[in-house]
Amino acid sequence: MEHDAQWLRLPLVFLAAAVLIVPLARWLRLGSILGYLIAGVLLGPSALSLVSKPATVLEFAEFGVVLMMFLVGLELEPKRLWAMRRPIFGWGTLQLLGCTAALMGIALLLGAPWRLALGASLGLAMSSTAVALAVLAERNVGKTTAGQSVLSVALLQDIAAIPVLALIPILALSGANAEEEGSWQALKAVAAVLTIILGGRLALRPALRWIARSDIPEIFTAAALLLVLGTAALMQAVGLSMALGAFLAGVLLAESAYRRELETDLEPFKGLLLGLFFMAVGMGLDLQVLRHKPLEVLGLLLILLVAKGTVLTLMSKAMKIPVMERPLFVLLLAQGGEFGFVVFQLGQQTGLLTSTQASALIAAVALSLACTPALLQGAERLLAPRLARKHVPQGAAMDEQQQAPIIIAGFGRWGQIIGRLLYANGFEATVLDHDAEAVESLRRFGWRVFFGDASRLDLLRTAGAAEARVLVLAVDDMEQSLAIATLAKEHFPQLQVVARARNVRHFYKLRALGVTLIERETFDSALMSGRSVLELMGLEPHAARHKAWRFRQRNVAQLEETWPLHKDEAALIAAAKQGRQQLEELFAKEREQRQQQRKQPHGWGQGADD
Repeated sequence: MEHDAQWLRLPLVFLAAAVLIVPLARWLRLGSILGYLIAGVLLGPSALSLVSKPATVLEFAEFGVVLMMFLVGLELEPKRLWAMRRPIFGWGTLQLLGCTAALMGIALLLGAPWRLALGASLGLAMSSTAVALAVLAERNVGKTTAGQSVLSVALLQDIAAIPVLALIPILALSGANAEEEGSWQALKAVAAVLTIILGGRLALRPALRWIARSDIPEIFTAAALLLVLGTAALMQAVGLSMALGAFLAGVLLAESAYRRELETDLEPFKGLLLGLFFMAVGMGLDLQVLRHKPLEVLGLLLILLVAKGTVLTLMSKAMKIPVMERPLFVLLLAQGGEFGFVVFQLGQQTGLLTSTQASALIAAVALSLACTPALLQGAERLLAPRLARKHVPQGAAMDEQQQAPIIIAGFGRWGQIIGRLLYANGFEATVLDHDAEAVESLRRFGWRVFFGDASRLDLLRTAGAAEARVLVLAVDDMEQSLAIATLAKEHFPQLQVVARARNVRHFYKLRALGVTLIERETFDSALMSGRSVLELMGLEPHAARHKAWRFRQRNVAQLEETWPLHKDEAALIAAAKQGRQQLEELFAKEREQRQQQRKQPHGWGQGADD
C-alpha cells in the first residue's frame, strides 16, 4: 500500500505544481518554460524536498525532448533537410567550435589544465534543444530566419554528441585503450544511424500501413510510441543522442500518408513530458552549491552567457539574420543545454572533473536555462525597441500627426490586400507595421508605411485614431491583436474596428471585446476552394456558388450564436453538433426539393395537359 501511495503521490505533486505555478508564470509574462523550472526548484531536494531523486525523473522526462524532435522531423521532408545541410554543417559547426574555443581560452587564462578546459568547454558550448524549440513554438517564430537558424545549430549539436561523448574518456584517460574505445563507439553510432535510415525506408511505412488497416486508433497510437521509443533506445544503446534518432525517424516519415495522424497522436504526450522535463531540470538545480560557492557559480554563468553571446552575435551578422530577430537567435543558443549534464556526469565518472567542479558546472547550466525566458522578455522590452529605432528606414518614423480616416495596423499579406483595394478606390490610409525590415521593403515598392507598434496608445493617437473612422486590425500575433482592440474600444469609441481572426478562439476573444466586424483569415479562401471541388464533382457553377454562400451564411450565424457559450466547453460542443446537424438537414431538404422539381413536367407541355 505504501508503494501504491508513493506511485500516486508523485503524479499528484507534479500536476498540482504545474497547474498552480505555470499559469501564474504566464500571467506574469515569464513564459511557461520558466514556470516549469520554478515549479521544479520548489519541488526538488534543495527546497521543499517533495521529490528526492530528480535524476530518475529527468531520465524519464527526457522522453519529452525525444518526442519533440520526432515531431520536428515530421515537419522536415528529406529534400528540405538536404537543402539545410550547409547551415547545419556550416554554421552549426562554426557555433560549436567557436563557442568551445572562446570558453576554453577563458578557462586556460584562469589556469585550468587544458584537458579539463576542453571537456568543460565542450559541455558548455552545447545549447538546450528543448528550451530553444519550445520557445520557438510558444512564440510561433519557428519559420523565421532566426528560428530556422536555431534549428540548424540544434541539429548539428545533436549530431556532435557522437564525437563529444567519445572524446571525454580519451581526455580523462589519454591512453590507447581510451582511443580504441572511442573509435569503437563511433563505429557503433554510424551503424545505428544507417539502421534507422534503411529500416525507415524499407520497413517503417509498410508496418504502419499494416497497423492502420486494423482500424484500431489506440493501437496506432501505441505503434507511434513504440516507433519513437525504439529509435531512442537504439541510439541510447550506442551512446548517441536519443533525440537525434527520433528526429531521423520523423524525417523518414515526413512524406508518408501517416504524418498528420502521428502528429495528432503524439502531441499531447509531448506537451506533458516536456513540462515534466523542465520541472526535472529545475529539481536538479543544487542550491547548496549556490549557497557555498555563489561567486564561482555566478561567474561561470556570466562567462557562459558573455562568451557564447559574443560568438553568436558575430555569427548572426555574418548569417544576415534580420536585426530584430538577432536577440532571439543569440539568447536561445547562448544558454547551456541538457546535453551538458550528460557530459559533466561522464566527466566526473571518468575522473576528468571532480564532484565539486561537476556540481558547479551543472548549476551554471541549470541557471542559464532558467534565465533564458527572463532574458528574452528583457530583450524584447529594452533592446528590441532600440534596435528598431536604429534600423527604421529613413522617413518611416511617424513624427507628425496623421489625419487619414482609415488606420491599418499590420501590413502583411492580409493587410496589403485591404490596402490595395482602398487605394485603388481613392481612399487614404495610415499604415503601421512593427517589422522594420518589412517597412523598408514596402516603402521601396511605393507604399506609405510607418514603423511602429500599434499596441502603444501614444502611437495610435499620433496615427490619428481620435479622428479616424475605421481601424483595420490585420496584425499576425493574436495577443497583440487583442491588445490593440482593447485600446481602441477603451480610448477611441468612435473607431469602427474591422478585424482579422486567426481562428475561432481568436474570433470569440474579439467578440468579447465588442468587435463585431471580424473575418477569419482562411475561411473565405477555403470556401472558394470548396466551390471549385463542388464544380469538379458535377454541380453547376451557380449551384456551387449558392451552396457555398448558404454554408457561409449559416456558419457565420452559428458563430454569433455560440460565442456567448465559448467559456462553457460542454455547451459549446453541444451547440456545434446541433448546428452541424441543422445544416445537414437543410441541405438534405434542398436536395429533396430539387429532385422533386426535376420530376415535375414544366413548360408548354404542362399547360396542355392541364
